[in-house]
Amino acid sequence: HPFHSLSSFPLFFFPSTEPTKMADPAVQENTAPVEGETGDAPQEERGGFGGRGDRGRGGRGDRGRGRGRGRGRGRGGRRGDRKEEWTPVTKLGRLVKNKLITSLEDIYLFSLPIKEPEIIDTILDVEKLNDEVLKVMPVQKQTSAGQRTRFKAFVALGDGDGHIGLGVKCSGEVANAIRGAIALAKTTIVPVRRGYWGSTFGKPHTVPCKLTGKCGSVRVRLVPAPRGSGLVAGPVPAKLLSMAGISDCYTSSTGHTRTMGNFVKATFFALRSSYRFLTPNLWKPSPVTKAPFAQYSEFLSEEAASK
Repeated sequence: HPFHSLSSFPLFFFPSTEPTKMADPAVQENTAPVEGETGDAPQEERGGFGGRGDRGRGGRGDRGRGRGRGRGRGRGGRRGDRKEEWTPVTKLGRLVKNKLITSLEDIYLFSLPIKEPEIIDTILDVEKLNDEVLKVMPVQKQTSAGQRTRFKAFVALGDGDGHIGLGVKCSGEVANAIRGAIALAKTTIVPVRRGYWGSTFGKPHTVPCKLTGKCGSVRVRLVPAPRGSGLVAGPVPAKLLSMAGISDCYTSSTGHTRTMGNFVKATFFALRSSYRFLTPNLWKPSPVTKAPFAQYSEFLSEEAASK
């Protein structure tokens, strides 16, 4: 029997040996499995990947109760919830913790190095300290296995009342780089001297004299400005000046200011040099006192002996 097209093939139907079960819609409505009747545990006790709400591994709400995912990109993550007691490891830290030194000026007067960021947290008001991430940039190193990428963070920190710090930290993760830069900014905090333009009424509002800072090819010059002028500066220097408590200032910059790291450092170096120039109002005789380590030598020796 020749067939000229596939459409002309006959269709053969073979009846099934099992009877066909017709689904009754009235019965189907009540056929949902009830917890407890079947051998399955409730949804929240089953484990596995779970549903859409909990997203399986720890879910979206608790961020990583399962396999340790959910590393936050914040400053400190979960460790900030529980504060560990500070155990100082330097002489200055011991004196600050025991309230024998209560101001940064006592530290600056004797040029004592600050090695622990907790010293700043204890002396200054933490609520007034403002830190801002200025830039996070990737840096690479060529190795035999290829390129190794890390992240470099620039963080500025100030209290708006004559103290400014700058921290630069490089790490494999952005969160660690920011956390380390904040700690370094606290240890490098310096005093900023403020002055007047013209008459000396009210509080100091500008830089006391012309200041210059340089880093790389970038040179920044700060010029005193009359009250009400504001910060005539770019976004980066204006941020540092406002954190230092300066409200009026003219600025001039030269060099490759697109390199933000050098631009920030040059501004910081200019502010740091404000106390290097001795004006006549600082010529007053100051009494010579003992250095804190000599003044509290008995306390330090007793504490060292107790350990």
